[in-house]
Formats: sequence, structure tokens, C-alpha cells
Amino acid sequence: MQKPILKFTIVCTFLVVFLIFAILFLKFKSSGANGQQLDQFAQCLKDKGVTMYGAYWCSHCQNQKKLFGSSFAYVSYVECTQDVKKCEEQKIKGYPTWIFADGSRNEGEISLEDLAGKTGCTLPVK
Repeated sequence: MQKPILKFTIVCTFLVVFLIFAILFLKFKSSGANGQQLDQFAQCLKDKGVTMYGAYWCSHCQNQKKLFGSSFAYVSYVECTQDVKKCEEQKIKGYPTWIFADGSRNEGEISLEDLAGKTGCTLPVK
């Protein structure tokens, strides 16, 4: 009587593990396209002359970076704790500050949708 229970337990365990791997696979597979599109969006911002000024200790800057994930590497970014002179020249008073090619600026967090609207860069499809 214990053999059927053991077989059932093994089969159930196998199915649960299989489902977990299947879900993770589908999640990573679908995020690849969005990740590449987000890379292109971030690169477009850079190409359009958009720069974010911030500080490593700024929680709003961290939130802003999280919106981009690993694609933030493509964003033109100035770390004001390391490049104080550049931030003073740009009269940065708060973090994050986004400066656009036309000289306009946005102080504080800004959504990806607003960045897309301001720059004409194509936002990734969710």
C-alpha cells in the first residue's frame, strides 16, 4: 500500500517542479523582447540628448532606475556625487533631474510614458 502513495508523491513532485520551470521559462522568454525594446527606448533617449542627473543615495533616483531595469545602462546619466562640477553647471537642485535637448527639464520622477511623449521615442509594448 505504501508503493502507490510513494509513486503518487513522486509524480506530484515532478509535476510541480515541471510547472515551476515552465512558468519561469515563459516569463524569461517573454521578458526578452520587452527587454530588448526597453534597451532601444533607453538608447533613443540618449540619441535624443536626454540626460538624467541623480545621486546614488536618492530613493527617487533608484525608483527611476528600476523602471528601466538593466536597460538603464543605455541612459545618459550623471552621478552628481562624482561629477559635482557638471551638476553645478547644470544648476541641478533636486534628484532626479531630467534635462532634454531643448533645454527643458523635469525635476523628480517621470514615467516612461511621459518620457516617450516628451521625446517621441517608442515605448515598449507590455
